[in-house]
Amino acid sequence: MTIAQALERIDSLKRNTYHISDKVEWLSRMDMMVKRLIIDTHEGAGETVFEGYNDRTDRDTELLVPAPFDEVYLLWLESQINYYNGEYEKYNASILMYQAAYAKYEDYYRRNHMPKSSGARFIF
Repeated sequence: MTIAQALERIDSLKRNTYHISDKVEWLSRMDMMVKRLIIDTHEGAGETVFEGYNDRTDRDTELLVPAPFDEVYLLWLESQINYYNGEYEKYNASILMYQAAYAKYEDYYRRNHMPKSSGARFIF
């Protein structure tokens, strides 16, 4: 999923008045979490370059989480919209759905990538 696809889909699924730059920042924060908490803790992390998204980022940029796990972006954006709207019951429901989708991706990633070695340890 690209940034443009995520923005288009969330705007068609959930009415909101938030500026595109707000939603791009939310996507950037989510991918920063994915990069630091999942990708960077496994071998091959250097192959994935991520420096964040902003107003100058090409909207055709691919987000880090691939299909079929990319629904996580829509759930994340929905939860942020609910939170900033002050709709806390909706936020609670949407963040739980997001966390479940995020956990599925995290489990998949960990099953398919070796964790980084912490080096040799000697026990005496």
